[in-house]
Amino acid sequence: MTAQDRPLKGAWKITGLLFVFMLINFADKVVVGLAGPPIRKDLMLSDREFGLIGSSFFFLFAISAIAVGLITNRVKAKHTLLVMAIIWALVQFPMLGTISLEVLIACRVVLGAGEGPAAPVATHAVYKWFPDSLRGLPTAIIAQGSAFGVILAVPILNWIIRTYSWHWAFGALGIAGLVWAVLWVLFGKEGTLVDKPVSNAADANERIPYRYLLTCPSIVAACLAGFASYWGLALGLTWFTSYLVDGLGYSQKVGGNLTAIPWVFGACVLLVGGAISQRLKKNGVSSRLCRGVLACSTVVLGGCVLPFVGSMPTPDLKLAFLVFGSAIGSTIYVVLPMIVSELTPHAQRAGMLAITTSFVTFAGVLAPLIMGSIIQNAANPVAGYEEGYVIFGFLLLAGGVIGLLFIRPEADRKRLAQYASPLAGIQPARA
Repeated sequence: MTAQDRPLKGAWKITGLLFVFMLINFADKVVVGLAGPPIRKDLMLSDREFGLIGSSFFFLFAISAIAVGLITNRVKAKHTLLVMAIIWALVQFPMLGTISLEVLIACRVVLGAGEGPAAPVATHAVYKWFPDSLRGLPTAIIAQGSAFGVILAVPILNWIIRTYSWHWAFGALGIAGLVWAVLWVLFGKEGTLVDKPVSNAADANERIPYRYLLTCPSIVAACLAGFASYWGLALGLTWFTSYLVDGLGYSQKVGGNLTAIPWVFGACVLLVGGAISQRLKKNGVSSRLCRGVLACSTVVLGGCVLPFVGSMPTPDLKLAFLVFGSAIGSTIYVVLPMIVSELTPHAQRAGMLAITTSFVTFAGVLAPLIMGSIIQNAANPVAGYEEGYVIFGFLLLAGGVIGLLFIRPEADRKRLAQYASPLAGIQPARA
């Protein structure tokens, strides 16, 4: 193996730190959903108002992701990651006092602005340590941070909520964010690996006009499949615990702990899917198959399962179908950034990862609000939840089929190469 064919020294240490970074990121996201029943009771919230809280996290999420992603084209990812972590930590502490609906929404909006760029910038940062053929596993590990952020945080936060109050669950997350920031200052570094150019030119600092990247069929199709999957992730962050407690009759203790189940299953899917994709890629299998078909076929499978949640005769079977249908397509979160990276020049990668992530996560603005409206207008809460999950299933079917038809990275790479030109006016972040 040449130096270009193996990770840089220290790559796995950085991967580990970024794993923890994403762990805290998703613990921050899930805390509102986990504490949903007591928050709704204390603040006397309607279903629509609670849905608004869930959506408010994503109001500036996409805008911030794009802005910071483009900035990270020019500056070190190490610096933007540190600033994000500090914002996450500080915005949690107002929750320790007596707050109103307006204060809670304001804090979630600021938190969302701080966390919007997290996944694309973390992915861009780790890609500076691994060549393209070896990115499947580190991408899966970083994506696993989201799953383990829920798996590890749920029992701890649920215990804090029941033992102290939901206010202290937010405070604990603020402390965790500050601890990570200190560790990153001490051990975080910038990678130096530069991708091969998209074209055959020798200059790796090439540029492709964004209009061609943003209309590339493979990138658009992958984003649509990712949007459909993220719809379910947003529902899980906001409404899953409430569905178990208010809809299926579980207690706060049991329902809160069961909240981790979709994330445990999703973590297994992410790890296995990422490993399979990487192995197939190393063995010469096309990106269309090992990234597009592999991920999108599971998205379609999830879409086939979810419409049947409501017809299951017992709460346990409803839970099982919901978990399987919503999490089986999680591999799309691993392959999406790899597809974007494969088709984007190195100097534009952070920006494109941020733009595509902002589109995918826009589902987070819509899903909680729409679900809240459906529940409030339904004959009963259970019927409302299950109608929302049918809609989610159809979205997965549509997104997965589009991905199967149009994700063709090899063909699109050849097409994009004709638009590549030497870098002008944009300087990549220095190592």
